[in-house]
Amino acid sequence: MQVVLDKLSKRWDDVIGADEISLDIKDGEFVAFLGPSGCGKTTTLLMVAGIYAPTEGTIQFDGQVMNRVPPKNRGIGMVFQSYALYPHMSVFRNISYPLKLQKTDKTEMKERTQRVADMMGIGELLDRKIGQLSGGQQQRVALGRALVKEPSLLLFDEPLSNLDARLRLTMRGEIKRLQGEMGITSIYVTHDQVEAMTMADRIAVMAGGVLQAFDPPEDLYDRPKTLFVAGFVGNPPMNLLEVEVSQVEGEYRARSDATDIGIPADRGAAAAAHKGKVILGIRPEDVNLRDEVDTSEADQHIAGVAGEALVVEPLGREDLVLVDIAGKEVRLLVDKHRQTRVGENLELAVNTAKAQFFDPASEKSLLWS
Repeated sequence: MQVVLDKLSKRWDDVIGADEISLDIKDGEFVAFLGPSGCGKTTTLLMVAGIYAPTEGTIQFDGQVMNRVPPKNRGIGMVFQSYALYPHMSVFRNISYPLKLQKTDKTEMKERTQRVADMMGIGELLDRKIGQLSGGQQQRVALGRALVKEPSLLLFDEPLSNLDARLRLTMRGEIKRLQGEMGITSIYVTHDQVEAMTMADRIAVMAGGVLQAFDPPEDLYDRPKTLFVAGFVGNPPMNLLEVEVSQVEGEYRARSDATDIGIPADRGAAAAAHKGKVILGIRPEDVNLRDEVDTSEADQHIAGVAGEALVVEPLGREDLVLVDIAGKEVRLLVDKHRQTRVGENLELAVNTAKAQFFDPASEKSLLWS
């Protein structure tokens, strides 16, 4: 099913839940709505589901306007954060409940419920009550209930939030595998960028009810279109510094009280064309210790800066180090075996070939339209 949202808005008096959201979701595509709490992602999902009526704009399924179509007639399956299971019913009755409402033949109901339960890996648990199941098993029951009515569109509202980290990892893979095998168009709401980046074909990033970007995960990461996307997508977050870029003796340089570094011409020219200060963005993985970088590599544009280690956070196989550079803070990842110490003076190598630049006023990228 193709889903098209055209300038979709939801307002409650002066409160804006979603502001002119426009998306074209392809048939069979897995799309994530990503953003912090209150950004409009669940509001938009509930409008697609028919639970909220849009204030403005249209929702189309395969070219048909759905604004006034009741939820039960939209051909959707929905999985909630709370699972919304019936505790007094067995697993079988929970999964088969949508078929009962549709007055499906009992034989067909039993066959479809068993088939979906087997697909979920809970085929042997159909006689159990919900209270006898683990959190992961309950999540599978909720997903099975959404799938049993063979929907054309699957909607997920932060379905893994109540699971522990290991189980979330397992369920991410299961949901993505099932969605790919069944080819059902899916919309997945999450505040967890790892879920969005690993599961979705494209991600709609939202902030303050406004759509910031709608791109594949790799584009969001490597070519962020707004300052919000640059800072929100990526962990640890991108380093952001205010600089002024100009051409000096044929070389583009980014200068501030903390830095004076060379920038490749393809990026420097775009930043220099914006008169005045700009925001320079560098991801922590593009900052290294100077003595650990081969500066002779032809495809590298390495600029050196010096600073003092303020904080060292062990992350397991590497350390996250916060460095003070003339009053500005920069994060980088360092091999844990180096045993970096707080207060240590460090020479940093910045790969400016990966630099991003943003307009401080509009917060839009100066490199990507």
